Amino acid sequence: MPTREQQQGYSRRSFLTRVGATGGAGAMFATMGALGLAPSAEAATKVPFQPPSPSDFRLRGRGAAKVLVLGAGVAGLAAAYELGKAGYDCTILEAQDRVGGRNRTLRGGDRLAEMGGATQRVRFSDGQYMNAGPARIAQWMTTMDYCRELGVPLEVFTNSNAEALIYNESAGMKAPVKWRTAKADVFGYISELLAKATDQGALDQRLTATDKERLLSFLSGFGAIGSKTSGYAYTGTDRRGYTVDPGAGHQAGTPLGPPPSLSEVLASGVGRSFSFEFGYSQAMLMFQPVGGMDAIPRALARAVGHGKIKTGAKVTKITNLASGVRVEYVAGGRTKVAEADYVIATLPPNILAKIPHNLGAGVQAALSTPVPAATGKIGLEYRSRWWELEDNIYGGITNTDLDLATIWYPSYGYNDRRGLLIGYYNFGAAADTYAAMTHEQRLTRALNQGAKIHGDKYRKDIAASVSIAWKRQEHIEGGWISWPSRGAEYKLLNEAQGNVYYCGDWLSYEIAWQHGSFESARKVVSELHQRVLKS
Repeated sequence: MPTREQQQGYSRRSFLTRVGATGGAGAMFATMGALGLAPSAEAATKVPFQPPSPSDFRLRGRGAAKVLVLGAGVAGLAAAYELGKAGYDCTILEAQDRVGGRNRTLRGGDRLAEMGGATQRVRFSDGQYMNAGPARIAQWMTTMDYCRELGVPLEVFTNSNAEALIYNESAGMKAPVKWRTAKADVFGYISELLAKATDQGALDQRLTATDKERLLSFLSGFGAIGSKTSGYAYTGTDRRGYTVDPGAGHQAGTPLGPPPSLSEVLASGVGRSFSFEFGYSQAMLMFQPVGGMDAIPRALARAVGHGKIKTGAKVTKITNLASGVRVEYVAGGRTKVAEADYVIATLPPNILAKIPHNLGAGVQAALSTPVPAATGKIGLEYRSRWWELEDNIYGGITNTDLDLATIWYPSYGYNDRRGLLIGYYNFGAAADTYAAMTHEQRLTRALNQGAKIHGDKYRKDIAASVSIAWKRQEHIEGGWISWPSRGAEYKLLNEAQGNVYYCGDWLSYEIAWQHGSFESARKVVSELHQRVLKS
């Protein structure tokens, strides 16, 4: 016979099931809150995101609130999209003439203006494009969920490629080395050293005899090293690659010669390039939207409704009121005023810090704390895809200590006649150097540097080029931000300030990724929605 506690559990379960069936998940969650069964605010981030729903208001007999969203980047669009599902009256104010923020794809016919007056006309041919901002998505990221929900088709982005190159000029390298060759040598010599140390008893305090056997067996395969009789020597195998590839008949292939010495491999610094592959946000398999990353904000904008997005609307003042928020903005040369119950501010903090408000010195200090990061890219369209035809490089990234930092080969249009690669994607001081140049100067420097890796062909047969320095993009002024520490300032801006909420990748642990923007938007939407339900 059920106990009294079990009977109560059954009746509550039955009641909540009926509520859910008639009013939806949101109504059930609200009812659970009234019964004291819903998770606490502290635990809210531990449960799956539940989008707001019109049914959430049925038990309360009231409508949703009016919300102003500042910024039509991914965070702002996502917040308006999720709130719109429950019937919130959302309006987005965007200073630029487009949506997407730092998610920008450049195509032929586009115009790219920079602070200071320089303007570039994009002359890429049909089908060629440059993701000027975000360009890749890891499998685990929330971004993938939105692509599925919004119907954004995806294709594989090749983040690492054994045929791509590594070139560290400052280490004395005379020529680039293939990724596969460098990895074979680094892994081989590390395995040799560890195998010798293990065999000579250096690890006896940590390993049992069985452990040692298992470790030596692993190292034999991991590093392709010799047996104990050879001293576990790494002498190189076909993992390093071939000068003549294997073929038919008697063409067994000609492997590369013996590897450089251990000292030379260590001095080249090639091993430091491998670490990015192990980053949780960088590990293959990765993806990109078909046709350009801006497919994501464009899909979000359609879902929100273009009539709810005001572009060319620059926010000039934010005033928190006793029961709402007033926002002043300039559009069409005229100052206008909009009022709402709440504001979600998704602009970069360095931009928000310039906008007058009445939220106090603490908020102002917090907005001024994050530091904008310099970053830039150049897109180079070639009349032939020579990296595929001559170098067998199909996608992937070449790493270098030149101020190019990285060269990206396209992960779309394989075997087409033309192709567009990213001639540099750099950061910090290198990006500052390029930002101070004109586009023509950036192009010349990038081609001269790239020729050190790919030879003179890198300078030839270019059909079009465009470069972006994010610190010179108005209303953004940086590729992303970095926090000196996630201390009191970070915590403050992750909380509502009166009727103003802050939102963006900069308030997440995945800064510079769209995943961070989506996660921050979901967090703010959940908090604002619960506040409205309780009001």
